[in-house]
Amino acid sequence: MRILVLNSGSSTIKYRLFQMQDQSTLVRGVMDRIGLRGAYLKQTRHDGQEVSLSGENLDHQQAIEYLLAVLTDEEKGVLERREDIEAVGHRVVHGGEKFTASVCIDDEVLHQLHHFADLAPLHNPHNLKGIEASRQLMPQAVNVAVFDTAFHHTLPKFAYLYGLPYVLYHRYGIRRYGFHGLSHQFVSERFRELTKVARKPLRLVTIHLGNGCSMAAVLDGKSVDTTMGFTPVEGLLMGTRSGDLDPAVILHIMSREEITRREAITLLNRHSGLVGISGVSSDMREVLAAMADGNTRAELAVQVFTYRIKKYLGAFAAVLGGLDGVIFTGGIGENAQLIRQMAVERLEHLGLHLDEDKNLLTSGERLVSTEKSPCEIWVIPTNEEWIIARDTYQITCDKENIS
Repeated sequence: MRILVLNSGSSTIKYRLFQMQDQSTLVRGVMDRIGLRGAYLKQTRHDGQEVSLSGENLDHQQAIEYLLAVLTDEEKGVLERREDIEAVGHRVVHGGEKFTASVCIDDEVLHQLHHFADLAPLHNPHNLKGIEASRQLMPQAVNVAVFDTAFHHTLPKFAYLYGLPYVLYHRYGIRRYGFHGLSHQFVSERFRELTKVARKPLRLVTIHLGNGCSMAAVLDGKSVDTTMGFTPVEGLLMGTRSGDLDPAVILHIMSREEITRREAITLLNRHSGLVGISGVSSDMREVLAAMADGNTRAELAVQVFTYRIKKYLGAFAAVLGGLDGVIFTGGIGENAQLIRQMAVERLEHLGLHLDEDKNLLTSGERLVSTEKSPCEIWVIPTNEEWIIARDTYQITCDKENIS
């Protein structure tokens, strides 16, 4: 079975085509700058062939039509025809309380998904554009929604409720949902495979650090707490997001700066975090380079960034009753050894002993703690697309068996 995985953003569609029989990737690529000047497609095939094409793509439907043409191209593609795609798995950021697991998309599900657009206005509407285009262009394929929030549906009620009037939870679904669930799920499962640990309870903290950042406390494979909340703004400092913030602060800023709700959302999501503190960039590589050159604000941004991680490590160790494993993933988590070092230093009392030499290794899955460390520290590259493909495969097989 061939499964196409789509991750549709506002101006970007990331895609990956899987051959499920041998769990191989046939092709992976990205359509970027959709609806903007200079739209382009970059694709890498399983045999190493790379394709880079530019063209005008006005919307998501045109972009998916374009990538399907490349996938079926005689020279550049891997398929004879688009009908060879039997299922399409879609990353959907927010499933609310309704969708706690992946689901086959029909008209009713699509209708319900539109109701969650307000919960993730920066993500879900674009995810839906990809779904609608896919259903039109590949009517033969089973379409499956795989939710970033689903892994965190196991949070206990006392962990996801806010200290607000309870009626607001019932009326508007205001609660902690958590995000990056696909990544947290993959690396926690991969930790078990790599370590062959069978003991219970197994207490893990997974740390996803990229432009967006979050942590999860995972007990025996289930998320019991996480840093992101009602939206992806809460928690750790991120590339452009503020992370934890006294809610009165934004009300004060709105009053003093006379900004609108929309402008306040933009402030929290686009102009805060690393770029807001450092004044340099939202890219950790550039912030670290500026820090090395003596930029004190860049250094401060890194200190705030790693302090938040350290604080949540301590909090989640308390929630879990100890730590058996800590996993770093995401672009920063996998590649920035200084960030890992600063995040765990002086946490030996929690069983975290980093091996400085191992921490300098630069690629692949790797253990970076000392042999005597009670808590293993791992770097595990994430693979969210595989979780989407696997769930899509299982749901498609179930659907075919039923029909």
